[in-house]
Amino acid sequence: MRIPRSILSVPGSNPAMIAKGMASSADEIFLDLEDSVTPERKAEARATVAAALQDEAWGSKRRVVRINALDTPWSYRDLIELVEQTGDALDAIILPKVHEASDVIATARLLDQVELAVGRRRPVRLGAQIESAKGLAHCESIAAASTRLESLIFGPGDFASSAGIPAEGIGVLDRWDIGYGGHRWHYPLSRILIAARANGLWAIDGPYADFRDPAGLERSAFMSRSLGYDGKWCIHPGQIAGVNLAFTPTASEIERARAVLNATERAAAAGRGAVELDGQMLDAASVAMARSVLERVGE
Repeated sequence: MRIPRSILSVPGSNPAMIAKGMASSADEIFLDLEDSVTPERKAEARATVAAALQDEAWGSKRRVVRINALDTPWSYRDLIELVEQTGDALDAIILPKVHEASDVIATARLLDQVELAVGRRRPVRLGAQIESAKGLAHCESIAAASTRLESLIFGPGDFASSAGIPAEGIGVLDRWDIGYGGHRWHYPLSRILIAARANGLWAIDGPYADFRDPAGLERSAFMSRSLGYDGKWCIHPGQIAGVNLAFTPTASEIERARAVLNATERAAAAGRGAVELDGQMLDAASVAMARSVLERVGE
């Protein structure tokens, strides 16, 4: 399964937008039952999403849903009804506002029971959103909480609110960033990344809310990729191309990775331990980094 670079958020209450999302160039989309659906439309949106998950228009895209948080009256019905009504159509659930490992464990246990009841053949995977000070403080135990987990996702908007960090938009470049002079999200992004990698999970950055600012999106995506992130959420189809570009190795990166592997293979065949390429010494770490680049493009 290819790691998703662009993950498009689609309101679960809007069938027209769901259809557009399925037809988009995003690597993955998720149907949202949380922030983009008003309380009075939660049940209606749940039914809309259950029906949409069984649409053949998904093609090769995975079928992912963000449910409501565990401290709301809707989350348990989201889990039960989606799994009961969609058979094996549902691939993964994004769990928002994860504060500690017990949130993941409780969700996984409920999924165990529902899957047994319906005879589901493969487990629903989970993505955990880290978007609070408490969630960040427990992100290492969260990442190790369940074998169902596939990703940790940074939620910059709610995290800023929880931590008391001033911000003029969700994930956007504003006067506070300029005044601070550094990368204000470096610490949470780095900590989430290490927790994810230590447990074999994807690390996904949250959205950049100003969809009319492609330069800001490019900067945000480049910074998260520089830290090691695998992909980024999009809130508008117009952001997909820029995010895909940021998280796709360039032609020169691919050429360099191939050259590293070729050089080390030639050295091994000749019985030489020391390998040099373009004035740089190569070792096992060089090979691992080169393989990582090529895996991103399916080689």
